[in-house]
Amino acid sequence: MPQNSSVTAAPASLEQALKLGLLEEEFEQIKSILGRSPNFNEVAMYSVMWSEHCSYKNSIKWLKTLPRDGERLLVKAGEENAGLVDIGGGLGCVFKIESHNHPSAIEPFQGAATGVGGIHRDIFTMGARPIAALNSLRFGLPDNPKTKWLVKGIVKGIGHYGNCFGVPTLAGEVYFEDCYQTNPLVNAMSVGIVKAGETVSATSYGAGNPVFIVGAATGKDGIGGASFASADITEDSAEQLPSVQVGDPFEEKKLLEACLEVIQTGAIIGMQDMGAAGITCSTSEMSAKGEHGMIIHLDRVPLRQQDMKPWEMLLSESQERMLVVVKKGQEGAVQAVFDKWDIHCVAIGEVTTEQRLKYYMQEELVADVPAQSLVLGGGAPVYERAYSEPAYFKAIQAFNPASIPIPGDLRAIAFHLAQLPNIASKRWIYEQYDSMVMTGNTQTNAPSDAAVVRIHGSEKALAVTTDCNARYVFADPFKGAMIAVAEAARNIVCSGGTPVGVTNCLNFGNPYNPEAYYQFVHAVKGMGEACRKFETPVTGGNVSFYNQGPEGPVYPTPTIGMVGVLDSMENKMTLSFQHPGDLIYLVGSAREDFNCSEYLHQLCGVTHSPAPHFELDEEHALQKTLAHLIDRGSIRSAHDVSEGGLFCCMLESAMSSGHGFNLHSPAGMRKDAFLFGEAQSRVVVSVNPDLKSLFEAEVAGTPYSLLGRVASNAEICVDGESWGYLPEWKQAYEQALEQALTA
Repeated sequence: MPQNSSVTAAPASLEQALKLGLLEEEFEQIKSILGRSPNFNEVAMYSVMWSEHCSYKNSIKWLKTLPRDGERLLVKAGEENAGLVDIGGGLGCVFKIESHNHPSAIEPFQGAATGVGGIHRDIFTMGARPIAALNSLRFGLPDNPKTKWLVKGIVKGIGHYGNCFGVPTLAGEVYFEDCYQTNPLVNAMSVGIVKAGETVSATSYGAGNPVFIVGAATGKDGIGGASFASADITEDSAEQLPSVQVGDPFEEKKLLEACLEVIQTGAIIGMQDMGAAGITCSTSEMSAKGEHGMIIHLDRVPLRQQDMKPWEMLLSESQERMLVVVKKGQEGAVQAVFDKWDIHCVAIGEVTTEQRLKYYMQEELVADVPAQSLVLGGGAPVYERAYSEPAYFKAIQAFNPASIPIPGDLRAIAFHLAQLPNIASKRWIYEQYDSMVMTGNTQTNAPSDAAVVRIHGSEKALAVTTDCNARYVFADPFKGAMIAVAEAARNIVCSGGTPVGVTNCLNFGNPYNPEAYYQFVHAVKGMGEACRKFETPVTGGNVSFYNQGPEGPVYPTPTIGMVGVLDSMENKMTLSFQHPGDLIYLVGSAREDFNCSEYLHQLCGVTHSPAPHFELDEEHALQKTLAHLIDRGSIRSAHDVSEGGLFCCMLESAMSSGHGFNLHSPAGMRKDAFLFGEAQSRVVVSVNPDLKSLFEAEVAGTPYSLLGRVASNAEICVDGESWGYLPEWKQAYEQALEQALTA
């Protein structure tokens, strides 16, 4: 036991605290908690743990309003590193999405790579094996040189880490808008499977139990990363490169296998990834949860850089590290596993009954703080920021659809639309990701709206997706966030799954900006209402504020990661047209609504228009009907209408199968609105002609209309006019983005 019982270092100054990102009142609060002035090590610890990235101090009030209970939920939101839901058969699904926006803006390769590594650690630290990775990416316009640099670096970073780590990247989304020019968004999601009884908690208890650091050595990379993620991006941000971590996917692969193996020894009390705020975060959160304390000897931490100061070791976000609390007397079994995998496994401290964290360096007490005071839900401050309706709403409300002239050449419009960056194939991007490792991917020959991945050793499968149209949220934060949840659920239902849970990544501007905070508050309200309707509790996630540059904030982007369950692969539904002669129906209402569409925004140049039509009850009824149709075998394909509208939806179903189609538009409706509008709650399905009467009986009570037939060849016909053949459309669709990014 160390001899020194009181901190001897000189007190930190208010100026130092302010430079670390703390507010003056927060510095005073720390002094009140400690009963003395904190030293620099302690101020540094509070600065990262009370940063927005770790404490959610400007968002937790509203996050608590989200639904966090459900029949399948096995842990409540925020209780563990990731969400955990029961999927039946003695299996649980662990999943989470998080952002790595600021690091990726400064160093795109490592920023994106370590985002992937970090989210996978959140999954296997709970005892689950990751089986799928997803992402949601936002960039500036593709013809901008900086965008090209960012895209190439970020995509390469995601591919490098995921491919080397050996988990398939199965799904995602990519959008391009000028508001993301300075501040791209990189949201990474991981999904894993764990057997009942094999989960591990991020907790610490049992006086005298040893505390181990396992994994990579600690260096100076990532120091202050949590604080860096809690500030705006500026021209000076590049100077903060030490805040960007450096990842090693091969080390993480060894760490994964070792952690899953050591769980089987029964010697583990608790385990947590050293993510944001490193040693500070893991020691404080585990101790606070277990209502115990720790003594930590920083001089025992394996280092890859010599002469590191205590605060640097406490704040380092070096990757591929875990904190593990072991049952006393079973250290040998744990050490043997990590030795087998050639991984550092070093005892750096022990658990105490006193609920304080005491950090020593060469027997000198360099920091002494109450564990609870550092963490979310404990002593971390909670604020309610002011908000006001954005001034740009007036321009949205003033939009008049009649001001848009009806185009003469709809075929030319459609051909251009299919090549827009937000609609065109992302093949150039996703082909850089390994989607086939682990052999669970079912999308290659039978694509569906959500990625469907087999669970080996079970008849079950998971349907997973990420969704958010941020332009809709910009136009109407409440409705736009509801649409994001609804589209995720619709994609899972269209794939044959039952939605079971949500994880979210809430990307917004500066919370001190009343208009940006208005967007956040109303988006959370809309998300909560939709999640309650679809019975998809929010299992956890991430808030990322300060996504803006000198030109202003990004679109409000509440990305939804959703998981669904297929009890059998026989339930899987494809989006591809199956057979010539099949009838093509629209399930849902045909609407003359092109608000907020790609057509209106990109081709007509309208930057401000209302969100597209959406009614929550209508959407819920549609999904119930669709699930019934799939369960009864009444349809052969299903694909939801989203970006690009009805025509692009049908084009994607056709290109996937090679079968063309005949499409007939209704009389008395603007054809551009009918073909390219993005009104919600609509799905295109194909039906065996022999089952026409059965289908129409099953769909009764839900609006539907017959659109046409699947063609016997590759021709596309609209209202009796030939629009050409699929090879021409497919070539343009698949090459447009690659040409834009590599030109």
